Amino acid sequence: MSCLQTIQDYGLRALGMGERLLPRTDFTLCDQFTLIGSGMLWNIYFAIIAVSCGFVFSTLLALAKASHSAAYRKPAEWFIFVFRGSPLFIQFFFAYFLFLSLKSNVPALGMFTSAWAGAAVVLFLNTSAYSAEIFYGALRTIPKGDIEAADAYGLTGWARFRRIIWPTMLRLGWPGYTNEAIFLFHATTLVFFSGFPSYQQRGDALYYANYFAIKTYNPFIPYPILAGYFILFTLLIIAVFGLVNRRLNRHLPASARRKIRIKPQVIR
Repeated sequence: MSCLQTIQDYGLRALGMGERLLPRTDFTLCDQFTLIGSGMLWNIYFAIIAVSCGFVFSTLLALAKASHSAAYRKPAEWFIFVFRGSPLFIQFFFAYFLFLSLKSNVPALGMFTSAWAGAAVVLFLNTSAYSAEIFYGALRTIPKGDIEAADAYGLTGWARFRRIIWPTMLRLGWPGYTNEAIFLFHATTLVFFSGFPSYQQRGDALYYANYFAIKTYNPFIPYPILAGYFILFTLLIIAVFGLVNRRLNRHLPASARRKIRIKPQVIR
């Protein structure tokens, strides 16, 4: 079988398209690159859902934590504390058994016992807590001169938030948020170890890497391939977020612009 045929047969297997049976013998590099790359589609899906939804929710959490009203501040503080204080791995298992127990009473929640929905929810809540703390710190460091200037121009309420506070918060917090997005993308590999089952063997990239490692008794080929894919997509994240960072700082002189520095987290 040619490599092109392999790509046609297995390139979208993780999405349920193409051949259903996995190759059993005579594994080639093309087989491993294709199937692990197919599984990466799920990792990308989890990352996009969690980061895009978490961005909006984390902004609301940061504003709630900075609020003078305890009715907003306390729930936000406890939410952030719980999800930052407990391991992501434990959150996966807790959420799975919670959805499983609620499924009998609320059948509509049955979809959340599958990885595509349940794991995405856990990643969304987890990254929201970490991102909220980043944006909360950015809110506290907004120069008072910016607020005073807004007041001098008569900007109040929503107009002041939209034109002054929110852009400044993003500009100050974006480098830290970029690191959080990268780490969240790497954390999608934990879905493989969580209690959420994959549907009809449509697993993520680590699922296929583990399959080849078991079948060939050689982990030194599939896992470096997996790492290579993650490195490539990490570079893509850095490039995209770097463009946004440049846009946010376009009004500042070059010497005053905050640059993105990648600081990998050893432990979550």
